Amino acid sequence: AQQGRVREKTYGKQKIYFADQEQLPAASDAELRGLDGEIAARSAQLQALQQSCRQMEAELKDLSSSMTTPEIAKEIEALKKDCASCTEKLERIKSATNHVTPEEKEKVCREQQLYRREWRRRKRMATELLDAILEGYPKSKKQFFEEAGIETDEDHGVVLPATV
Repeated sequence: AQQGRVREKTYGKQKIYFADQEQLPAASDAELRGLDGEIAARSAQLQALQQSCRQMEAELKDLSSSMTTPEIAKEIEALKKDCASCTEKLERIKSATNHVTPEEKEKVCREQQLYRREWRRRKRMATELLDAILEGYPKSKKQFFEEAGIETDEDHGVVLPATV
């Protein structure tokens, strides 16, 4: 700083040293335009390299997430075994002689409808009877059911089967 090559600036307790720019040669307009052109070219080159890098990273991610050849071979083998077992099961089902006839199926469906209708009718009768009792009962419905030992379908999670 004393020789004049480096300048000194004081900011409070801090001192900053920097090169004296007046001693550097001044660049001509042609040199500045050349440097600006070089900066633009390097910026374009940087953009191209960054784009290429992003594409390669995406490709690497795709390749990393895909299966390797040995894994694919194992998967194919497992799928072939599954296919063979399903084919064997299908053949057993086709060759079985204890199929349900349409008449038997219709009979079972009619019986199920009958039982479901009867269930609904009896549940409605019981509900009406209990409601009539509860009209004159001083306690709550829950307390009455508990004292009488009544268990409902809802207590056990039972629902009426759907129509077939």
